[in-house]
Amino acid sequence: MRKISDTIARLSALRTQHSAHAADHGGRDRLQALTDFGSNPGALKGRVHLPPDLPKNAPLVVVLHGCTQNAAGYAHHSGWSQLADEAGFALLFPEQQRANNPNLCFNWFEPADTRRDMGEALSIRQMIEAMVLTHGLDRKRIFITGLSAGGAKAAAMLASYPEVFAGGAIIAGLPYGSATTIPQAFDRMRGHGGPSEKELQRILRGASNHPGPWPRISIWQGTADQTVAPSNADAVAAQWLGVHGLDRKIATRSEADGRLAKRVWRNVTGEAVVEVNIIAGMGHGAPVGDGLGAAGPFMLDAGISSTREIARFWGIDTTRAKDAARSKPKRLAHEGTPSGSPSPAMEKVAAKRPAHPDDDLSKPPPESGGIQTVIEDALRAAGLMR
Repeated sequence: MRKISDTIARLSALRTQHSAHAADHGGRDRLQALTDFGSNPGALKGRVHLPPDLPKNAPLVVVLHGCTQNAAGYAHHSGWSQLADEAGFALLFPEQQRANNPNLCFNWFEPADTRRDMGEALSIRQMIEAMVLTHGLDRKRIFITGLSAGGAKAAAMLASYPEVFAGGAIIAGLPYGSATTIPQAFDRMRGHGGPSEKELQRILRGASNHPGPWPRISIWQGTADQTVAPSNADAVAAQWLGVHGLDRKIATRSEADGRLAKRVWRNVTGEAVVEVNIIAGMGHGAPVGDGLGAAGPFMLDAGISSTREIARFWGIDTTRAKDAARSKPKRLAHEGTPSGSPSPAMEKVAAKRPAHPDDDLSKPPPESGGIQTVIEDALRAAGLMR
């Protein structure tokens, strides 16, 4: 058990980290407001980006920002708007309001905001329906992604409305139903406790009466993330592999390329349905690079564009297929062998590197403010307290 001083130190560092970025959204606002989309029980805003000459029956991507971020900043830094213009799909950015959460975190663990037809979850579902009806979008190609609290909220949407989504992507997020209270949420972020693998799968199946098929899931995580423990990536994968009927210990394909270690699970038809992408040495945030998006708060220049790679996984970005075919082939680590025993190449790529100074959670708490103030402020910054 950790000492209370250690917990306070981590809370204080988390508060400092979020405070440093709280006002820095950055980027040009290219988004339009979405209005009149329903009863909006979660009191969220809706923002939209539609490329010029959007084709009929285009895909829709729903993008959920992280704490302290807003829709415009996330659209700019992640590169989703740029890619939508290139590939021809619509974007929906649900946006949190400070009245709901002081640090603009989606309320990812609150049952009243994550369950089907309730709160924020229903607001996002209403936005999706409005987008499909207004712009004639393809109901069979609706996808959702998010970072951190937004990633955990994306997991909740995928669980609560699996029939709506063809695929999802969870970046530095947590499994659906892994926490329902503030203490549980903070423990899960640190990788402590939580439901078993079988229980997580049971929770997912119980979130709706959907019999399948199930969305395809892409998972992204940095090894140096000290805000959301990397073990959460495995927990998310285990939750979804269960409904897909696949064994977590046996990946169809595992490979290493630079800082990126990837595991892929395919179904009986050969379709990749779950993938886990681990980036060595990366802290808390979404990886950007490859000429798409721009680095910023919690948007980390890793030389890899998670946005482009996620869109490729979903099958909605073929703009650079020829370039990809000409690129250097990836070094295959192993194929068809238990992923629980990675090869030396995988271990080398996934080895933890020193974290960025901003990710150092071992710093002592400030002298002023008192223990209670430190704890409460940090919980608010993490989206665990209103």
